[in-house]
Amino acid sequence: VVIAVLLLGLALLPVYVSVTGNLFLLTLFTRIVIVAMAAVSLNLILGYGGMMSFGHAAYLGIGGYATAILAFEGITSGFVQWPVALAASALFALVVGALSLRTRGVYFIMITMAFAQMAYYVASGMARYGSDDGLGLDKRSQFGGLINLSNKTTFYYVCFVLLCASILLVWRLTNSRFGMVLRGTRSNETRMRAIGFPVYRYQLAGFVIAGTMCGLAGALIANHTEFVSPSMMFWTRSGDLIVMVVLGGMGTLFGPVFGALALLFLEQFLPALISAV
Repeated sequence: VVIAVLLLGLALLPVYVSVTGNLFLLTLFTRIVIVAMAAVSLNLILGYGGMMSFGHAAYLGIGGYATAILAFEGITSGFVQWPVALAASALFALVVGALSLRTRGVYFIMITMAFAQMAYYVASGMARYGSDDGLGLDKRSQFGGLINLSNKTTFYYVCFVLLCASILLVWRLTNSRFGMVLRGTRSNETRMRAIGFPVYRYQLAGFVIAGTMCGLAGALIANHTEFVSPSMMFWTRSGDLIVMVVLGGMGTLFGPVFGALALLFLEQFLPALISAV
């Protein structure tokens, strides 16, 4: 019932905004929906796979920068920008996963964080694309008149539909043979390997899928803020995503959505409440 109310509330939010004229709520919830998508992708490997990645925000930055750089170079088509963002995130996740998944425990955490910091410093050093100051987008991704992302309501619904699609994908994956192996690996990796499952390949596949989904969230963030900066992939951003997953409930389908909602609401309104008291 709670999940149904949440989804219904998110679906009807633009109606409430059109009645009240409170555009700030639409902007805030668009950000919540996008960040929730990134948290859902992390939950796939953290909640279901037991892989504590402390560099997941790197894919947000890669997806965002892929979109912004193409826009800066004059390629504004979303049919080009978004696939490039997905491909770049998937490739980076493949490299990071192939190396980090050979380690365990704190070593895995530190290697994923090191790769994210490496991406952060690379972005900071790209003088053509703003360095530390970041890079702005002149316009949002264009889809040949099919979808107008410049309309805030349309953009919100695109983000909401993609969030629902990502949740559905995670549900299908985790209830398939692939997901059962991933869950079994989280519980007892030695036993899964002993009965003949290629654990490394399953974990790597899950790692790449999660990174690709997060890259899409990065492309959406770039369109939402019309700005990207290296801070998008700093390690503290990865910590925020982990807090969302843990706060909402690891290994639960809608937990990351509740976690993102709670954390961003606290981030937005808690200072005002404290100052009022």
